[in-house]
Amino acid sequence: MKKSEIKFTVTLDDKNLPVNIDWSASDGGVESNSKAIMLSVWDAEAKNTLRIDLWTKEMLVDEMKQFYHQNLLSMADTLERATGEKDAAKALRNFAQEFGERLNLVMKNPLFSAPPKKN
Repeated sequence: MKKSEIKFTVTLDDKNLPVNIDWSASDGGVESNSKAIMLSVWDAEAKNTLRIDLWTKEMLVDEMKQFYHQNLLSMADTLERATGEKDAAKALRNFAQEFGERLNLVMKNPLFSAPPKKN
């Protein structure tokens, strides 16, 4: 059985706030620096998601908005690949579009408009 390692190294300041986030992946030979990470881990025993969200002081607010928007789109893609739930993935993409519009990250797109409300 093959093993692969993904490693995060977080440098903290004197107030324990992240100032540097380095990561590497042994399989891809990747070594990089990042301003933010969102890590979600499924705890099968507790049937719960464990999360680590970190960002450095260098992460700009506009970058954080983009980071969230792109994560929503990635989650939709992964949901569809992992479960085959095309309709749920489409709903998540629609939400990501609306979210992006609200944050002025993307232009309005009539293809993603919400269906009219039923009385």
